[in-house]
Amino acid sequence: MSLFVAENAFKHFDGLIAVDHVNLAVEAGEIHALIGPNGAGKTTLLNLISGLLPLDGGRLLLDGVDLTELPPHRRVRHGLSRCFQITSVFGGDSVLDNLLLAAQAGTGSSFHCLRRRADEVALRSRALALADAVGLADVLDRLAGALPHGAQRKLDVALALAARPKLLLLDEPLAGMGPEDSPQMVTLIRRLRAETAILLVEHDMDAVFRLADRISVLDYGRLLTSGDAAWIRDHPDVRAAYLGVETRA
Repeated sequence: MSLFVAENAFKHFDGLIAVDHVNLAVEAGEIHALIGPNGAGKTTLLNLISGLLPLDGGRLLLDGVDLTELPPHRRVRHGLSRCFQITSVFGGDSVLDNLLLAAQAGTGSSFHCLRRRADEVALRSRALALADAVGLADVLDRLAGALPHGAQRKLDVALALAARPKLLLLDEPLAGMGPEDSPQMVTLIRRLRAETAILLVEHDMDAVFRLADRISVLDYGRLLTSGDAAWIRDHPDVRAAYLGVETRA
């Protein structure tokens, strides 16, 4: 059985169908990309998976657990984490403090004062391991809000990893990155597959083709096809909907 399965996922808004009975599977250890024109339903599908929106039909399974009716925080407990299009970090706190908070939340322990958290060896060890995993070990004392955009994106990924996810949702992780940051993020995402399966929404097609084991294509909320990079490049419906024409507004 696949690690994650969306079965006939359906969502509409006042009669407009946003996600139209989508069937999608992500395997353990897989990087699975979700692509399509703007307005195709990609972010809506991520919102359904993460619990920010309720399904109007279908169900969601993660490692055999039915997530369909669970609130977002309980989905996290069952192994789901997400990074959003807009980076979300505690800008007024240091990188280390951000990671300590995330590490503590990942253990389910209560939130007491920072001094006690920092003195706790296990939490600090986990925070340092997260920093090392995303390449932020040399900026632990810097305020998160003062980091450049690329480093903030790495920190956002580290905060999501603190929950030890089985499936990590990445919504446009390369958005706004410059030519130096993008290759670093691609390398980081590739390394993460050793820890978690990844469902990735991204408009940078070069990065998608380098990263993804499988690619699924949405158009008008419907799943057009799924396959490897070669299949997607040559598929006539994909070329017509996305790759071969200007992206719809």
